Amino acid sequence: MTTGSTERIPPALRTEALEQLLTERGLIDPDTMDRIITTYETNVGPLNGAKVVARAWTDPEYRRWLLDDGTAAIRELGYVGRQAEHIVVVENTATTHNVVVCTLCSCYPWSVLGLPPSWYKDPAYRARMVREPRRVLSEMGLDLADDVRITVHDSSSEVRWLVLPERPAGTEGLTAEQLVPLVTRDAMVGVAKVKAP
Repeated sequence: MTTGSTERIPPALRTEALEQLLTERGLIDPDTMDRIITTYETNVGPLNGAKVVARAWTDPEYRRWLLDDGTAAIRELGYVGRQAEHIVVVENTATTHNVVVCTLCSCYPWSVLGLPPSWYKDPAYRARMVREPRRVLSEMGLDLADDVRITVHDSSSEVRWLVLPERPAGTEGLTAEQLVPLVTRDAMVGVAKVKAP
């Protein structure tokens, strides 16, 4: 195999081949790998963050608490763990849009957002979002009006940020359970808006 030829092999196939090789050599246990994957797919991930957002949208007291002390309010729902030691929550409104980046590495609140997407770790996203957020957001499919103020929050090892997205119009009669499926990871990072059903 020549240098660069692995770029043509889909990542899923490369991952499967690597897992098989490590299993054959006794370096990993497939059952353990399955448990880890299941944990991040079901117990840790964007669904947790969506539940936090939906509760804040339907419970004004919880919303105030979340914006005042995100770590405690999120912990109350049972979402603790890796990179959730100190989470600050900021709210998007019709006139203010918040977006999160980690300029140094990829600090990210795993317990509420799951594994960080590849674009979040990309050096271009990390550098450009700070310099030209409106343009990067537009390239990612989010066009904001010129009068919307954009604030970029830099996550670090001390503080992780979570965006409380703006609740979409037409969802006033929905319950928290009905709102959860509408909330995406990208909206909680601030690179997208939540769409009405």
